[in-house]
Amino acid sequence: MDSEPVYQALFLGAGARVRGGFGQFTHLLYEAVEEFDPGSCTTLTLTRSEGSLADIWRAVGSARNVVSNFPILAWKRVIFRPLAALLIARLRGRRVILLQHEWAGLHWLRRIAYLPALLLADTIVMFSPLVRRGLADDWLAGWTARKCVLAPLPPNIEAPPGIADSRLRQRLAAARKEGRLVIGYFGSIYPGKQPKALLRIGAILRDRGQNPLIVYVGSFIQGTDNVEQEFYARAAELGIIDDVIVSDYVASDHEVFGLLSQIDAFCYLLDEGLTARRSGILACAQSGRPVIVTGPAEPDEFDHHPRFKELIDRGAIVVVARGSDDEAYADRIVSALKWPSVQAPFDFDGWWLDIALALRTQFGSLIPSPGTAPDAAQTPPAET
Repeated sequence: MDSEPVYQALFLGAGARVRGGFGQFTHLLYEAVEEFDPGSCTTLTLTRSEGSLADIWRAVGSARNVVSNFPILAWKRVIFRPLAALLIARLRGRRVILLQHEWAGLHWLRRIAYLPALLLADTIVMFSPLVRRGLADDWLAGWTARKCVLAPLPPNIEAPPGIADSRLRQRLAAARKEGRLVIGYFGSIYPGKQPKALLRIGAILRDRGQNPLIVYVGSFIQGTDNVEQEFYARAAELGIIDDVIVSDYVASDHEVFGLLSQIDAFCYLLDEGLTARRSGILACAQSGRPVIVTGPAEPDEFDHHPRFKELIDRGAIVVVARGSDDEAYADRIVSALKWPSVQAPFDFDGWWLDIALALRTQFGSLIPSPGTAPDAAQTPPAET
Protein backbone atom coordinates (compact mmCIF):
# COMPACT_ATOMS: atom_id res chain seq x y z
CA MET A 1 0.00 0.00 0.00
CA ASP A 2 1.37 3.42 -0.96
CA SER A 3 2.39 5.79 1.82
CA GLU A 4 0.92 9.26 2.00
CA PRO A 5 2.67 11.55 -0.56
CA VAL A 6 5.05 14.11 0.92
CA TYR A 7 4.85 16.63 -1.95
CA GLN A 8 2.08 18.27 -3.91
CA ALA A 9 3.94 17.93 -7.20
CA LEU A 10 6.85 16.15 -8.84
CA PHE A 11 8.35 18.05 -11.78
CA LEU A 12 10.00 15.94 -14.46
CA GLY A 13 12.95 17.75 -16.00
CA ALA A 14 16.38 17.57 -17.54
CA GLY A 15 18.28 19.10 -14.64
CA ALA A 16 19.15 22.64 -13.60
CA ARG A 17 22.17 22.79 -15.93
CA VAL A 18 20.02 22.72 -19.07
CA ARG A 19 19.61 26.16 -20.61
CA GLY A 20 16.96 27.15 -23.08
CA GLY A 21 13.92 25.32 -24.36
CA PHE A 22 11.58 23.17 -22.33
CA GLY A 23 14.29 22.12 -19.89
CA GLN A 24 14.85 25.64 -18.64
CA PHE A 25 11.11 26.35 -18.71
CA THR A 26 10.43 23.40 -16.39
CA HIS A 27 13.17 24.51 -13.99
CA LEU A 28 11.83 28.08 -13.83
CA LEU A 29 8.27 26.85 -13.35
CA TYR A 30 9.34 24.59 -10.49
CA GLU A 31 11.13 27.53 -8.85
CA ALA A 32 8.07 29.76 -9.27
CA VAL A 33 5.73 27.25 -7.63
CA GLU A 34 8.24 26.70 -4.83
CA GLU A 35 8.52 30.45 -4.30
CA PHE A 36 4.75 30.66 -3.95
CA ASP A 37 4.40 27.46 -1.87
CA PRO A 38 7.78 26.54 -0.31
CA GLY A 39 8.47 22.86 0.23
CA SER A 40 5.48 21.72 -1.84
CA CYS A 41 7.39 20.34 -4.82
CA THR A 42 10.30 18.14 -5.80
CA THR A 43 12.05 17.29 -9.07
CA LEU A 44 13.24 14.22 -10.96
CA THR A 45 15.92 14.46 -13.64
CA LEU A 46 15.31 12.27 -16.68
CA THR A 47 18.02 12.05 -19.33
CA ARG A 48 19.54 9.23 -21.35
CA SER A 49 21.74 8.39 -18.35
CA GLU A 50 19.61 9.48 -15.38
CA GLY A 51 16.28 8.29 -14.03
CA SER A 52 15.97 4.53 -13.71
CA LEU A 53 12.59 2.85 -13.38
CA ALA A 54 13.29 2.39 -9.67
CA ASP A 55 14.07 6.13 -9.36
CA ILE A 56 10.87 6.96 -11.19
CA TRP A 57 8.78 4.61 -9.02
CA ARG A 58 10.09 6.14 -5.77
CA ALA A 59 9.81 9.75 -6.97
CA VAL A 60 6.28 9.34 -8.32
CA GLY A 61 5.21 7.81 -5.01
CA SER A 62 6.37 10.91 -3.13
CA ALA A 63 3.95 13.35 -4.84
CA ARG A 64 0.24 13.75 -5.50
CA ASN A 65 0.76 15.23 -8.97
CA VAL A 66 3.32 14.65 -11.72
CA VAL A 67 4.04 17.67 -13.93
CA SER A 68 5.86 17.31 -17.24
CA ASN A 69 6.65 19.27 -20.34
CA PHE A 70 6.71 17.06 -23.36
CA PRO A 71 9.31 16.61 -24.66
CA ILE A 72 11.74 17.10 -21.78
CA LEU A 73 14.76 17.27 -24.08
CA ALA A 74 15.31 16.71 -27.79
CA TRP A 75 12.35 14.55 -28.74
CA LYS A 76 14.35 11.79 -30.45
CA ARG A 77 16.66 11.25 -27.46
CA VAL A 78 14.54 11.24 -24.31
CA ILE A 79 11.09 9.78 -24.96
CA PHE A 80 10.86 6.52 -23.05
CA ARG A 81 11.72 7.72 -19.53
CA PRO A 82 9.13 10.54 -19.28
CA LEU A 83 6.44 8.32 -20.81
CA ALA A 84 7.34 5.60 -18.30
CA ALA A 85 7.03 8.17 -15.52
CA LEU A 86 3.58 9.25 -16.70
CA LEU A 87 2.44 5.63 -16.99
CA ILE A 88 3.73 4.81 -13.50
CA ALA A 89 1.95 7.90 -12.17
CA ARG A 90 -1.35 6.66 -13.56
CA LEU A 91 -0.75 3.14 -12.22
CA ARG A 92 -0.08 4.56 -8.76
CA GLY A 93 -3.13 6.80 -8.81
CA ARG A 94 -1.21 10.07 -9.16
CA ARG A 95 -2.56 12.97 -11.18
CA VAL A 96 -0.69 13.71 -14.43
CA ILE A 97 -0.44 17.33 -15.56
CA LEU A 98 1.04 17.72 -19.05
CA LEU A 99 2.38 21.03 -20.37
CA GLN A 100 1.88 21.09 -24.16
CA HIS A 101 3.21 24.17 -25.95
CA GLU A 102 2.34 23.28 -29.54
CA TRP A 103 0.37 20.78 -31.59
CA ALA A 104 -0.86 21.41 -35.14
CA GLY A 105 2.44 23.01 -36.14
CA LEU A 106 4.44 19.93 -35.13
CA HIS A 107 5.73 17.42 -37.66
CA TRP A 108 3.36 14.45 -37.84
CA LEU A 109 6.04 12.11 -36.48
CA ARG A 110 6.35 14.28 -33.40
CA ARG A 111 2.59 14.31 -32.89
CA ILE A 112 2.55 10.51 -32.99
CA ALA A 113 5.41 10.38 -30.46
CA TYR A 114 3.61 12.83 -28.15
CA LEU A 115 0.21 11.12 -28.41
CA PRO A 116 0.81 8.66 -25.52
CA ALA A 117 1.52 11.60 -23.20
CA LEU A 118 -1.81 13.20 -24.16
CA LEU A 119 -3.60 9.93 -23.46
CA LEU A 120 -1.96 9.51 -20.04
CA ALA A 121 -2.59 13.11 -18.92
CA ASP A 122 -5.40 14.02 -16.55
CA THR A 123 -4.99 17.71 -17.40
CA ILE A 124 -3.27 19.27 -20.42
CA VAL A 125 -2.03 22.81 -19.81
CA MET A 126 -1.78 24.90 -22.97
CA PHE A 127 -0.83 28.52 -23.45
CA SER A 128 -2.78 29.57 -26.54
CA PRO A 129 -6.43 29.20 -27.59
CA LEU A 130 -5.22 28.74 -31.17
CA VAL A 131 -3.03 25.79 -30.19
CA ARG A 132 -5.89 24.28 -28.20
CA ARG A 133 -8.18 24.57 -31.22
CA GLY A 134 -5.50 22.91 -33.33
CA LEU A 135 -5.53 19.95 -30.97
CA ALA A 136 -9.34 19.86 -30.95
CA ASP A 137 -9.35 19.68 -34.76
CA ASP A 138 -6.96 16.72 -34.85
CA TRP A 139 -8.84 13.69 -36.20
CA LEU A 140 -6.95 11.30 -33.94
CA ALA A 141 -6.23 13.22 -30.74
CA GLY A 142 -8.94 15.88 -30.86
CA TRP A 143 -10.98 14.37 -28.03
CA THR A 144 -8.10 15.03 -25.60
CA ALA A 145 -8.74 18.78 -25.93
CA ARG A 146 -11.49 18.25 -23.37
CA LYS A 147 -8.71 17.88 -20.80
CA CYS A 148 -7.19 21.28 -21.64
CA VAL A 149 -6.91 24.38 -19.50
CA LEU A 150 -5.22 27.64 -20.48
CA ALA A 151 -2.44 29.28 -18.47
CA PRO A 152 -0.48 32.52 -19.08
CA LEU A 153 2.96 31.86 -20.57
CA PRO A 154 5.83 33.90 -19.05
CA PRO A 155 9.07 34.87 -20.81
CA ASN A 156 11.77 32.21 -20.69
CA ILE A 157 14.62 34.64 -20.05
CA GLU A 158 14.89 37.81 -17.99
CA ALA A 159 16.72 40.98 -18.94
CA PRO A 160 19.68 41.07 -16.49
CA PRO A 161 20.73 44.23 -14.62
CA GLY A 162 23.82 44.52 -16.80
CA ILE A 163 24.80 43.48 -20.30
CA ALA A 164 27.88 41.87 -21.81
CA ASP A 165 29.72 43.43 -24.70
CA SER A 166 30.71 41.32 -27.69
CA ARG A 167 32.28 41.74 -31.09
CA LEU A 168 28.86 41.45 -32.70
CA ARG A 169 27.36 44.06 -30.36
CA GLN A 170 30.15 46.46 -31.28
CA ARG A 171 29.45 45.79 -34.95
CA LEU A 172 25.76 46.59 -34.51
CA ALA A 173 26.52 49.73 -32.52
CA ALA A 174 28.86 50.92 -35.28
CA ALA A 175 26.21 50.25 -37.92
CA ARG A 176 23.66 52.34 -36.02
CA LYS A 177 26.15 55.18 -35.69
CA GLU A 178 26.52 55.08 -39.46
CA GLY A 179 22.77 55.56 -39.76
CA ARG A 180 21.83 52.00 -40.61
CA LEU A 181 18.43 50.67 -39.58
CA VAL A 182 18.98 47.51 -37.53
CA ILE A 183 16.02 45.12 -37.73
CA GLY A 184 16.04 42.11 -35.43
CA TYR A 185 14.70 38.60 -35.02
CA PHE A 186 15.30 36.72 -31.78
CA GLY A 187 15.05 32.98 -31.18
CA SER A 188 15.56 29.71 -32.98
CA ILE A 189 15.40 29.93 -36.75
CA TYR A 190 12.93 27.45 -38.20
CA PRO A 191 10.18 27.49 -40.86
CA GLY A 192 7.30 27.90 -38.37
CA LYS A 193 8.50 31.44 -37.60
CA GLN A 194 8.87 32.35 -41.28
CA PRO A 195 12.44 33.70 -40.99
CA LYS A 196 12.76 34.22 -44.75
CA ALA A 197 9.82 36.65 -44.70
CA LEU A 198 11.95 39.21 -42.88
CA LEU A 199 14.43 39.07 -45.75
CA ARG A 200 11.73 40.40 -48.08
CA ILE A 201 11.05 43.26 -45.66
CA GLY A 202 14.77 44.03 -45.63
CA ALA A 203 14.82 44.20 -49.42
CA ILE A 204 11.88 46.63 -49.41
CA LEU A 205 13.56 48.88 -46.83
CA ARG A 206 16.77 48.78 -48.86
CA ASP A 207 14.91 49.85 -51.99
CA ARG A 208 13.46 52.75 -50.00
CA GLY A 209 16.97 53.91 -49.08
CA GLN A 210 16.78 52.89 -45.40
CA ASN A 211 20.06 50.92 -45.55
CA PRO A 212 18.84 48.09 -43.28
CA LEU A 213 20.88 45.49 -41.45
CA ILE A 214 18.89 42.34 -40.64
CA VAL A 215 20.12 40.58 -37.49
CA TYR A 216 19.01 37.11 -36.41
CA VAL A 217 19.95 36.56 -32.75
CA GLY A 218 19.71 32.78 -32.68
CA SER A 219 20.66 29.67 -34.58
CA PHE A 220 19.12 27.34 -37.14
CA ILE A 221 17.25 24.29 -35.90
CA GLN A 222 18.69 21.20 -37.51
CA GLY A 223 16.03 18.94 -38.99
CA THR A 224 14.98 17.18 -42.13
CA ASP A 225 14.49 20.45 -44.01
CA ASN A 226 17.34 22.41 -45.58
CA VAL A 227 16.39 25.49 -43.57
CA GLU A 228 19.81 27.13 -43.45
CA GLN A 229 20.67 26.54 -47.10
CA GLU A 230 17.29 27.80 -48.28
CA PHE A 231 17.58 30.85 -46.04
CA TYR A 232 20.91 31.97 -47.48
CA ALA A 233 19.79 31.13 -51.01
CA ARG A 234 16.79 33.43 -50.55
CA ALA A 235 18.99 36.21 -49.14
CA ALA A 236 21.28 35.93 -52.17
CA GLU A 237 18.29 35.95 -54.53
CA LEU A 238 17.03 39.19 -52.97
CA GLY A 239 20.50 40.71 -53.16
CA ILE A 240 20.79 41.40 -49.43
CA ILE A 241 23.04 38.58 -48.27
CA ASP A 242 25.71 41.11 -47.24
CA ASP A 243 23.10 42.87 -45.09
CA VAL A 244 22.16 39.79 -43.05
CA ILE A 245 23.82 38.58 -39.84
CA VAL A 246 23.08 35.34 -37.99
CA SER A 247 24.63 35.26 -34.52
CA ASP A 248 24.36 31.48 -33.95
CA TYR A 249 23.82 30.26 -30.40
CA VAL A 250 24.37 32.88 -27.68
CA ALA A 251 24.99 31.27 -24.29
CA SER A 252 24.71 34.20 -21.89
CA ASP A 253 21.57 36.24 -21.14
CA HIS A 254 23.86 39.23 -20.58
CA GLU A 255 25.20 38.83 -24.11
CA VAL A 256 21.72 38.22 -25.57
CA PHE A 257 20.34 41.45 -24.13
CA GLY A 258 23.52 43.27 -25.08
CA LEU A 259 22.69 42.39 -28.69
CA LEU A 260 18.97 43.15 -28.34
CA SER A 261 19.83 46.61 -26.98
CA GLN A 262 21.46 47.46 -30.33
CA ILE A 263 18.41 46.57 -32.43
CA ASP A 264 16.06 49.36 -33.52
CA ALA A 265 12.96 47.21 -34.04
CA PHE A 266 11.98 43.56 -34.23
CA CYS A 267 9.73 42.10 -36.91
CA TYR A 268 7.93 38.77 -37.26
CA LEU A 269 5.62 37.68 -40.07
CA LEU A 270 3.70 34.67 -38.78
CA ASP A 271 1.25 32.62 -40.82
CA GLU A 272 -0.69 31.70 -37.68
CA GLY A 273 -0.48 35.25 -36.31
CA LEU A 274 0.72 36.26 -32.88
CA THR A 275 -0.20 33.75 -30.18
CA ALA A 276 0.09 33.81 -26.41
CA ARG A 277 2.73 31.05 -26.53
CA ARG A 278 5.39 33.21 -28.21
CA SER A 279 7.81 33.69 -25.31
CA GLY A 280 10.51 34.96 -27.69
CA ILE A 281 8.31 37.97 -28.42
CA LEU A 282 8.28 38.69 -24.68
CA ALA A 283 12.08 38.63 -24.56
CA CYS A 284 12.15 41.23 -27.35
CA ALA A 285 9.60 43.38 -25.50
CA GLN A 286 11.88 43.47 -22.46
CA SER A 287 14.48 45.28 -24.57
CA GLY A 288 12.20 48.30 -24.88
CA ARG A 289 12.34 48.19 -28.70
CA PRO A 290 9.10 47.98 -30.71
CA VAL A 291 8.09 44.49 -31.86
CA ILE A 292 6.15 44.44 -35.14
CA VAL A 293 4.24 41.20 -35.63
CA THR A 294 1.26 39.72 -37.48
CA GLY A 295 -1.97 40.15 -35.52
CA PRO A 296 -3.68 37.19 -33.81
CA ALA A 297 -5.99 34.92 -35.76
CA GLU A 298 -8.75 35.08 -33.15
CA PRO A 299 -9.93 37.97 -30.94
CA ASP A 300 -9.83 35.85 -27.76
CA GLU A 301 -6.16 34.87 -28.06
CA PHE A 302 -5.09 36.95 -25.04
CA ASP A 303 -8.23 36.92 -22.91
CA HIS A 304 -6.51 34.56 -20.44
CA HIS A 305 -3.27 36.55 -20.44
CA PRO A 306 -3.75 40.18 -19.26
CA ARG A 307 -0.04 40.95 -19.06
CA PHE A 308 0.58 40.00 -22.70
CA LYS A 309 -2.51 41.97 -23.75
CA GLU A 310 -1.22 45.03 -21.88
CA LEU A 311 1.99 45.00 -23.96
CA ILE A 312 -0.14 45.15 -27.12
CA ASP A 313 -2.46 47.82 -25.74
CA ARG A 314 0.40 50.19 -24.90
CA GLY A 315 2.21 49.66 -28.20
CA ALA A 316 5.26 47.71 -27.01
CA ILE A 317 4.02 45.02 -29.39
CA VAL A 318 2.69 46.47 -32.65
CA VAL A 319 0.28 44.21 -34.54
CA VAL A 320 -0.16 44.30 -38.31
CA ALA A 321 -3.47 43.12 -39.72
CA ARG A 322 -3.47 39.59 -41.07
CA GLY A 323 -3.31 39.49 -44.85
CA SER A 324 -1.24 42.67 -45.06
CA ASP A 325 1.48 42.76 -47.71
CA ASP A 326 5.19 43.19 -47.06
CA GLU A 327 5.00 46.92 -47.75
CA ALA A 328 2.66 47.29 -44.76
CA TYR A 329 5.23 45.70 -42.43
CA ALA A 330 7.94 48.00 -43.76
CA ASP A 331 5.64 50.97 -43.20
CA ARG A 332 4.88 49.89 -39.64
CA ILE A 333 8.57 49.46 -38.80
CA VAL A 334 9.37 52.97 -39.97
CA SER A 335 6.37 54.54 -38.23
CA ALA A 336 6.98 52.68 -34.94
CA LEU A 337 10.48 54.12 -34.75
CA LYS A 338 9.00 57.62 -34.82
CA TRP A 339 6.83 57.04 -31.77
CA PRO A 340 8.13 58.14 -28.36
CA SER A 341 9.65 55.21 -26.49
CA VAL A 342 7.97 54.41 -23.18
CA GLN A 343 10.01 51.92 -21.13
CA ALA A 344 7.67 50.50 -18.48
CA PRO A 345 8.91 48.18 -15.71
CA PHE A 346 8.75 44.52 -16.70
CA ASP A 347 7.66 42.47 -13.70
CA PHE A 348 9.41 39.20 -14.61
CA ASP A 349 8.65 37.58 -11.25
CA GLY A 350 5.00 38.60 -11.57
CA TRP A 351 4.71 36.85 -14.94
CA TRP A 352 6.01 33.64 -13.36
CA LEU A 353 3.77 34.04 -10.32
CA ASP A 354 0.80 34.10 -12.71
CA ILE A 355 1.60 30.70 -14.15
CA ALA A 356 2.54 29.29 -10.73
CA LEU A 357 -0.91 30.24 -9.41
CA ALA A 358 -2.64 28.86 -12.50
CA LEU A 359 -0.79 25.56 -12.22
CA ARG A 360 -1.21 25.34 -8.45
CA THR A 361 -5.00 25.43 -8.83
CA GLN A 362 -4.76 22.11 -10.71
CA PHE A 363 -2.99 20.30 -7.86
CA GLY A 364 -5.90 20.02 -5.49
CA SER A 365 -8.57 18.54 -7.77
CA LEU A 366 -8.85 14.82 -8.48
CA ILE A 367 -11.05 15.39 -11.54
CA PRO A 368 -9.88 17.45 -14.52
CA SER A 369 -11.73 20.72 -14.90
CA PRO A 370 -11.66 21.69 -18.60
CA GLY A 371 -11.76 25.36 -19.48
CA THR A 372 -9.45 28.17 -18.49
CA ALA A 373 -7.24 28.00 -15.44
CA PRO A 374 -8.37 30.84 -13.17
CA ASP A 375 -5.24 32.91 -13.59
CA ALA A 376 -6.84 36.18 -14.62
CA ALA A 377 -9.23 36.18 -11.68
CA GLN A 378 -6.70 35.28 -8.99
CA THR A 379 -3.41 36.86 -10.05
CA PRO A 380 -2.33 40.37 -9.21
CA PRO A 381 -2.58 42.96 -12.00
CA ALA A 382 0.47 43.69 -14.12
CA GLU A 383 2.62 46.55 -12.90
CA THR A 384 2.46 49.76 -14.86
